[in-house]
Amino acid sequence: MVRFFKNELHDEFGSWPLGYTAYGGPDVGEIDAIARAVGDGDDTAFFSAWCAAGDRAIEEAEKLVTQGLRSSASELYLRASAFYATSYHPIYGEPVDPRLLSAFRKQIDAFDRGLALRKVPVMPLRIPFQGTAMPAYLLPAERLEGERRPLVILTNGYDASVTEMYFAMAVAASRRGYHCLLFDGPGQGAMLIEHGIRLRPDWDTVVRAVVDAALDIDIVDPQRIALSGWSLGGFLAPRAAAGEPRLAACIADPGNWGIGPGLRAFARRLGLDEQAAHHLEKADDAIYATMKKIVEADRKLRWGVVQRGFWVHGVGELRAFVREANAFTLEGHIEKIRCPTLITAAEADPLASGAESLFERLKCPKHLMRFTVAEGAGDHCEMQSRSLANRRVLDWLDVTLAA
Repeated sequence: MVRFFKNELHDEFGSWPLGYTAYGGPDVGEIDAIARAVGDGDDTAFFSAWCAAGDRAIEEAEKLVTQGLRSSASELYLRASAFYATSYHPIYGEPVDPRLLSAFRKQIDAFDRGLALRKVPVMPLRIPFQGTAMPAYLLPAERLEGERRPLVILTNGYDASVTEMYFAMAVAASRRGYHCLLFDGPGQGAMLIEHGIRLRPDWDTVVRAVVDAALDIDIVDPQRIALSGWSLGGFLAPRAAAGEPRLAACIADPGNWGIGPGLRAFARRLGLDEQAAHHLEKADDAIYATMKKIVEADRKLRWGVVQRGFWVHGVGELRAFVREANAFTLEGHIEKIRCPTLITAAEADPLASGAESLFERLKCPKHLMRFTVAEGAGDHCEMQSRSLANRRVLDWLDVTLAA
């Protein structure tokens, strides 16, 4: 893959929106221009360049609104939301950087303004959940407004928000004739950034509240509600399906067992045997000192564990993180799934390493869908060929719900 940004972590974050290009997200030239603006710069330069692109899009959108060009203005507001969403990933973590909070609020404001200017406006929803409310959006099927149609509930993973899920799948599903419901659950988007509500493993409890809300919407076919999760959502979606019998289908992209297996694999690379790695939370202090040293020395690992993991799980040290992460597993749940389930596995995606074993354990109607490097879809969540992934996944869903 062509590298845009000189810093490896910046390139990972900055090239991710290429998966949104087909659905109104940043264009290749815009990403290249942002990368040139960042140059040899640090996280502040990365943040500033992406926010500047968002500000330019907002300025142009506002001019178009005054001219009555609502469609173009909507596109620009939505694109701006993707710029802002990308800007703050390198500065993820606690204490929350004021710049992150500012960019997130600009992201959601741009997203709301863009959706409100659509031909059929999309208005934000609030889903009651255990004394609070989860932010959500119902995106109606294109050209089928007001018609009772199947619904796809979209769930994110570790560090994305409703904006990214909109570009990643909602646009494609809406074009195909599905209503889409996007939401930020505990530990995601506004629930984490604005309210400090942490991630939880019992995602069936979360999705139950979402399904309850969906059943109150007249245009939703109650017999055809599917749940799709990407990235860590490839664990959260099947975990929810194991405890929510009203789902007609489940999609895990990629299918993964949860957070614990990756940590145990890391421990085995440090020399721990299988049993010791399985009980990593009980390892002695020397093991944790070694783990901490390795994590702190690797920028990507530090971001994933210390910046993101500690914040999302509400912990302050490595042993507590391992203890919390071990609760995120499909062991004891996978056999309870009854609805037809699609498991994806991209060839070069480390998170898909357990997809085949997960697939084998399923007792429900099931399908394993592989994506390869040769077809340009071998990376995490098939992000460099997202349109191909959406086409195949939605084809499966068409056939499954028709049956």
